Amino acid sequence: MNFRFVAVEGPIGVGKSSLVELLASRFSAVKILERIENPFLREFYKDKPGAAFQAQLFFLLNRCIQQQELSQTDLFRQVTICDYLFAKDKIFAYLNLDDSELMLYERLYTVLSERVPQPDLVIYLQASTEILLERIRRRRRDYESEIAEKYVNELNQAYNYFFYHYTASPLLVINTSEIDFVHREGDLDDLVTQIETMTRGVQYYTPLGTTKGPR
Repeated sequence: MNFRFVAVEGPIGVGKSSLVELLASRFSAVKILERIENPFLREFYKDKPGAAFQAQLFFLLNRCIQQQELSQTDLFRQVTICDYLFAKDKIFAYLNLDDSELMLYERLYTVLSERVPQPDLVIYLQASTEILLERIRRRRRDYESEIAEKYVNELNQAYNYFFYHYTASPLLVINTSEIDFVHREGDLDDLVTQIETMTRGVQYYTPLGTTKGPR
C-alpha cells in the first residue's frame, strides 16, 4: 500500500471501527480505535445546558492525547489505521456549540491541532440517515439511546459538507448503504484493491461491477 497512516471517518453508526478492524487484519497494520468513553455524553444527548461544551472539550483533549501518543511511534515502520480524523472534531463543535463557546474552542483547537500527525489517506464512509439510525439502535450502546433522529440527520449533512470541501490529503469516499464489508468478503477484497491502487485526489468507491473514478 502507498499509504502509511490511514484515517477512517464517518458519522455515528456508519461502521468505522468495523472497517478498521478488517483493514488492519488485511494490511497487518496497527489499529487505533478512538476512546469513546465520555462522562458528559448522556447529559449532552438529553440537551442539558453546558453539556455540549463539556463533552466537546473532553473529546478534543482525549483525541489530542491519543494522537500525540501515535506521533511518538514510528509511523513509517508499519501501516497505521485509525478510526477517526482529528480534524473532524470541528464538525461536532460547529454543530453543537454557541458563538462564545466556539471562540474558546477555536483557540484551543488551533494550539492542539499543531501537535497531531496528519494522515496520508482518509477513507470517508457515508450512509443515509435511516441506515445510520438502524445501525445505532442495533448496537445498543446505553448512552446512545437518547440520540434524536434530527441530530443524526444534521450530523450526517455536516459530515457530507465537511468532506465535500476536504483537500488536506487523498480522500476515498464510500457509500456503505449497498455494501457489506463484514459479511461479504468480495466487497472487502474490492475495496482493498481500490486502496492499493489509489494515488491522490478524491475517488469514489462503488460496488463490484460498476465504475470508479476521481472527483
